[in-house]
Amino acid sequence: MALVKASHRYARISATKVRPLADLVRDKTVEDALDALKFLPNRGARMLERVILSAQANASEVTGHVGGLKISEARVDGGPMVKRVRPRARGMAFIIRKRQCHIHVGIDIPEAN
Repeated sequence: MALVKASHRYARISATKVRPLADLVRDKTVEDALDALKFLPNRGARMLERVILSAQANASEVTGHVGGLKISEARVDGGPMVKRVRPRARGMAFIIRKRQCHIHVGIDIPEAN
């Protein structure tokens, strides 16, 4: 089996918001995963959907067909944080962490006999 990958690096969303969605689509076929994500209202679902579509397009470049593709790897890693300071009561400062993540999807291509 050949593995084709796609990723969205520095996505402006927290990794904890996208990880449950990646767990949902892991080890499913591409069609089932896209159907499952289509009906979720989350913004992270749209980002993961685009990465899966990109991996599917990469697989079609390699093989020429898109049938029977299975998502073997779907992981979300934490990225860098942009830190901002917000003033609070009594002269204290509150750090706001604007989190980013890296979304990676790997698709297995079945071998043609």
